[in-house]
Amino acid sequence: MEIGIYTFADVAPGGSHPQRLRELVAEMELADQVGLDVFGLGEHHRPDYAGSAPAVALAAGAARTKTIRLTSAVTVLSSEDPVRVFQQFATLDGLSGGRAEIMAGRGSFTESFPLFGYDLADYDALFAEKLDLLLKLRDQETVSWQGTLRPPLENVTLYPRPEQHKLPIWIAVGGTPQSVVRAATLGLPMALAIIGGDPKRFAPYFDLYREAWSRANRKPEDVRLSLNMHGFVADSTQAAKDIFYEPQTAVMNRIGRERGWPPSGRAQFETACGANGHLLIGDPDRVADRIIELHRIFRNDRILVQMAVGAMPHKELLRAIELLGTKVAPKVKEALR
Repeated sequence: MEIGIYTFADVAPGGSHPQRLRELVAEMELADQVGLDVFGLGEHHRPDYAGSAPAVALAAGAARTKTIRLTSAVTVLSSEDPVRVFQQFATLDGLSGGRAEIMAGRGSFTESFPLFGYDLADYDALFAEKLDLLLKLRDQETVSWQGTLRPPLENVTLYPRPEQHKLPIWIAVGGTPQSVVRAATLGLPMALAIIGGDPKRFAPYFDLYREAWSRANRKPEDVRLSLNMHGFVADSTQAAKDIFYEPQTAVMNRIGRERGWPPSGRAQFETACGANGHLLIGDPDRVADRIIELHRIFRNDRILVQMAVGAMPHKELLRAIELLGTKVAPKVKEALR
């Protein structure tokens, strides 16, 4: 199983965006050195995140890494131009020697829609149409295409061409059955984000994906599924909780105020860290055992852990990356061999 991390490049209130971006490159470099498989960067257009241009930041990481795969997590495709997305990630693919991926999603925030001149009323239609175009650009060297929300293309070939024959394009979902079925029907790998509740209740989405995959007459062995979850690793479980609690809780409560969620505190956090919780928190053995347990439930091919949630101290974050790569990943891979 592939094990990696993803981040939104969180910035503390009043913090430095340039400094956070430089830290981000150091995180990619360390993740590569300790043997992690994937590094993902999400696209956001808010003051609390520095990752508004994932392909640019990932390209900086490509110059400092050798083997780790570099992916958006996610590209907000509904408000992006698929032509530019393809060109940017084809460029990243060349710079990285064939290590680029795109994780496409509709996004959990809406700031990008007015920023780029899109109507939120077209939220679903924009994603469907732009995904159709992105896949055609990926699968065909010369493309003619007609849509309703973007000008048409006539016999267009994009440059540069990627090093990989086909850029991997994952679909990121948050628990919408229609999105799950669409990913499977299109033959695209799927990443499921779990940021609340008992993870076991999300297992039916993977079952639904496999059923839709089979109905589309695709080979079961070609299924690729990822879990994307919050978590943190430290030398002891108590240290992991103490480091992660305040930054993560501050972020979730801030977002919760925007969306009308009730506030949470230490009691809710401790429950989320428990056996049925959605947080992968603990020392290396505890986190590895939890990942192995989740694999028995989901039979996932990849897991990405978001450890930099909020204003996480960079020194502790680097230590968490080191432990995930050198202690957690080897134990998981040995158990699942």
